[in-house]
Amino acid sequence: MSNPKTGRFAEVRQFIRTQLVETGVPSVAVAVAQDGEILWEEGFGWAVREDRMPATPHTLYALASISKPITATGLMVLKTRGLIDLDRPANDYLGEARLTARIGSAAEATVRRVANHSSGLPLHCHFFYADESCDPPPRDETIRRYGALVTPPGERYHYANIGYGILDHLITRLSGKPYADFMREEVFIPLNLPRMSVDIAPGLQKYRAARYAPNGLPLPPYTFDHPGASAVWASAHDLVRFGMFHLKTHLPDQRPVLPDTAIDEMQVPTVETGDHAGYGIGWRVVSDDNGYRTVGHDGSMGGVRTRLLLVPSENLAVVVLANAQTDLPIRITAEILSALLPGYAEARAQENTQRSNAHRPEQPAFLPPPHLLGTWGGTVHTDNGEIPFALQFQEDGDIHTRLGHQLETLVNAPRFKNNVLTGRMSGDIGTEDAAKHPYHLQVNLTLRGDALNGVLTVISTPPGRSGNALSHWTELSKQ
Repeated sequence: MSNPKTGRFAEVRQFIRTQLVETGVPSVAVAVAQDGEILWEEGFGWAVREDRMPATPHTLYALASISKPITATGLMVLKTRGLIDLDRPANDYLGEARLTARIGSAAEATVRRVANHSSGLPLHCHFFYADESCDPPPRDETIRRYGALVTPPGERYHYANIGYGILDHLITRLSGKPYADFMREEVFIPLNLPRMSVDIAPGLQKYRAARYAPNGLPLPPYTFDHPGASAVWASAHDLVRFGMFHLKTHLPDQRPVLPDTAIDEMQVPTVETGDHAGYGIGWRVVSDDNGYRTVGHDGSMGGVRTRLLLVPSENLAVVVLANAQTDLPIRITAEILSALLPGYAEARAQENTQRSNAHRPEQPAFLPPPHLLGTWGGTVHTDNGEIPFALQFQEDGDIHTRLGHQLETLVNAPRFKNNVLTGRMSGDIGTEDAAKHPYHLQVNLTLRGDALNGVLTVISTPPGRSGNALSHWTELSKQ
């Protein structure tokens, strides 16, 4: 094993130590594997400051959205056993609570589209903190409240945590085991990942890194109504071994849970997410990341920032985990890749130069096109019923809005691009879920012929914590 003090990781190691001091991030854990060997793994800083517990490669960190490729691995286990068809409607595998199509057809919301975020499900995050007086509802209730398709299935990529909450629900329904038990018995144990767990399994609490708020204080424990999207914990050591499995490295102490063909299928992007980028089954795929094709996922939520990145052509896996919300794992990953991959550092430097030299035009003032001028009226659908909603577009660019019988207000920072209207506004949506924290409303409506439809999303920002994003179907027509 290379010595990071004198080997090729020495500069990266110094970079991490310097950044921990400068940023105040409590800790970082790193693991790098190539060609079937872990080249470097190390922890830096305090996993739990209050107990003076140092971070190590075996410390458990919350992974946030890196949970998605892990959940997707469990989904593919079911597929290989013939228990699920990814191209059948997700509703075929649900119970009484099913996806509803506000637009398009629910029959086209396949399991694959749920897994690649193109099913039409909207933005959704819903956190439940231990010091609050509420717990996650039964999954069927979450689906009833928020399982509405708000864009036609297959039309566009729209990152949706609720989709992976539905996938973990499908795993439970089809396997006959609770999601956490299935993942432990059918994925973690066969792959010999003793410090990978859905939530914190019994016996692992003493290895857990605390999650820290921006003020440096530990956050209370929290959970979600979408555990398949967010609830997995792992050590850097175990996560890089999971990454090695997805590089099709067959370690002698692992029993493969998927054939190589299933691993390949997961890494085929089936929806575009941006330039040179797409999303497969649980994985983000970038076709040109400074000259290399990469497969990976990031995670971010209260007290968490994580990255798992694979470079298949180099048989390389990189893991960086932090117990605070910071961009440090992203920067550390880039430093590691620069140290290992020929041409990566040069391409990265050139890209950074081009970005810094690029002229960023000022955002022009919003002026609505003529066909938007006037008043649009309709409703917002909530689990409490329908709320009247109106937008009035004026020639000077102001958008007056009224929600129910509340005071008239304005849509702030409006934009209309590619027939999509976005902006933010104040208002009370009137639901129990929304009322837990102060919030504003985010407008995201698409012009489709003579209708404006999409969502009005509750965006809460409790101090120092991850807030909720709760989307509600909205449709307006020209008055």
